[in-house]
Amino acid sequence: MPTDLKLDYIELPALDLDKIENFYHNTFNWQFTEYGPEYRAFTDGKMDGGFFKSDLCSTTENGAALVILFANDLESTRQSIIDSGGKLSKDIFSFFVGRRFKFLDPHGNELAVWSDKPDLQDYKSL
Repeated sequence: MPTDLKLDYIELPALDLDKIENFYHNTFNWQFTEYGPEYRAFTDGKMDGGFFKSDLCSTTENGAALVILFANDLESTRQSIIDSGGKLSKDIFSFFVGRRFKFLDPHGNELAVWSDKPDLQDYKSL
């Protein structure tokens, strides 16, 4: 049920809706509902959204908001994205509350994945 004044839905562009569905389903286990040839809705179990047919891409370089997912195992998620056809736009880096990386989905939309698990290499010298 929607909650007043909370994020509720996100939409992203995609030209090949079948390809984008396969990527997100295989990588993140998102579930999809087709609403004709121009729109594909998804749920990740917490957030709902959709992909609309477009040749445009959502990237921070173009001024788009960055959608950020959480992962317990950052390295495994990174590899799964690559194996499913995504491309890294910025490899894993540390920041003030954890680590993250950015990737491009098969359409070219930029998203990120973060984890609150520190890089153990940072603590080997202590």
